[in-house]
Amino acid sequence: MPSISSINVTLITGAASGLGWAMARYWYAAGHHLVLADIDEQALIARARELEDSARVMTVVTDITQIDDIAALIEQVSERFGRLDLLVNNAGITHRSPAHQTDPAVFRKVMAVDWQGAVELTMAALPMLRESKGQIICIGSMAGWMPVPGRAAYCAAKGALTQFFEVLRLELESEGIHILMVYPSFLDTPIENHALGRDGSIAKHPRSMIGNMRSAEWMAEQIDQGLQRRKRWILPDPTSRFGSLLWRIAPALYLRQVRKRFGNELR
Repeated sequence: MPSISSINVTLITGAASGLGWAMARYWYAAGHHLVLADIDEQALIARARELEDSARVMTVVTDITQIDDIAALIEQVSERFGRLDLLVNNAGITHRSPAHQTDPAVFRKVMAVDWQGAVELTMAALPMLRESKGQIICIGSMAGWMPVPGRAAYCAAKGALTQFFEVLRLELESEGIHILMVYPSFLDTPIENHALGRDGSIAKHPRSMIGNMRSAEWMAEQIDQGLQRRKRWILPDPTSRFGSLLWRIAPALYLRQVRKRFGNELR
């Protein structure tokens, strides 16, 4: 095993499936030491078995909405590796339900996972990131830039995530801490299969979408390339970029088009 001073330690939340697992495999192949955090214990156990070098991988069952879990996660990273070079705030949930018909508990849960958890984990990890002059990745969404029917809480949470970490960038960039904000559009991951409905159970109706469906593996590679170039933002889907621009320069036209495309979300 290399000396502690020479290793690259990467902590990924929501690491047991979807984009989190794709990033874990990508950086494992690149030689990173990994901390895989997820709320799903059985999935974490299965993922750890798929990676051959157990000395480079630690799994920690973590609910990022619980401050005690966050503290325990950071303590275990410190005890095992003594450093943290890259924090990836990937864990997230979504919902598909008209806002006026949705139980407020759904809003609270989405905000707790998609915004508050990422914020509190980052604050807890900052001492180690300052020592390593490390990097932070946040998986946002184009839904945080423009309104999407049936996803009011998700749009709000991702919008809040963007604003918080853009301010944090202003405050920390001079210290050598780099922040990469990633704005995927539609990825082929399980997040939509577990989208909450109006009452908090799994949504029954299929999602609507625009643009191309991309794989998690493709997105992981784009993220790594952006990280290597120390990019501040990745907006990989041209259709979503156009939609965001349309919302800003011709909002009435955007609203007409999105009502047509996402009409299923308004029922």
